[in-house]
Amino acid sequence: MRTRRWIGGLLAAVTATAALAGCTGESQEQRCVTRDGVIECAPDQRSAAPKLAGELLTGGSYDVATARGQVVVLNFWGSWCAPCRAEADDLEAVHQATKGSGVTFLGINVQDNRDKALAFEEGRVTYPSLFDPPSRLALAFDISPTTIPTTVLLDRDGRVAVVIRAAVTREKLQPIVERIAAEKPAPDGSR
Repeated sequence: MRTRRWIGGLLAAVTATAALAGCTGESQEQRCVTRDGVIECAPDQRSAAPKLAGELLTGGSYDVATARGQVVVLNFWGSWCAPCRAEADDLEAVHQATKGSGVTFLGINVQDNRDKALAFEEGRVTYPSLFDPPSRLALAFDISPTTIPTTVLLDRDGRVAVVIRAAVTREKLQPIVERIAAEKPAPDGSR
């Protein structure tokens, strides 16, 4: 529940374009930095991400825990979302440019029809997507289907490092992904 509140606080801050100023007392959210709609927390200020596992859009299952030790870029999207369509090529370009650096991309399709979602992905992205029509996974991150696209970066220790509550471009996303990928995981995975 603490992680949900933390992520929710981060997301609310971006929506309000406030630099996480509405909280009382110094909280984890206040120690994070907001720049140009990107909320980034220093390694010692990050919380563990909620459990993230489910059915892949193409069938089978996936658990993000299998990607521990890698940076995971989560993109919440829907085929009905125009900004999602606009950012797809940029996400794929960053995926291709960073996959050799221990970076994994995972889409999370929300509030959608499987056939429309599959048609959306065809020819756009090569990384997998979880199929989440009831938005349960998105809600675990306090991401409403009306606030997508949202991109969340998990560090190599499975903690939320960055939240971007807008469509991304390659120019904006790739340097962030490369910076998080350059971090070394804690020796015991706990930092």
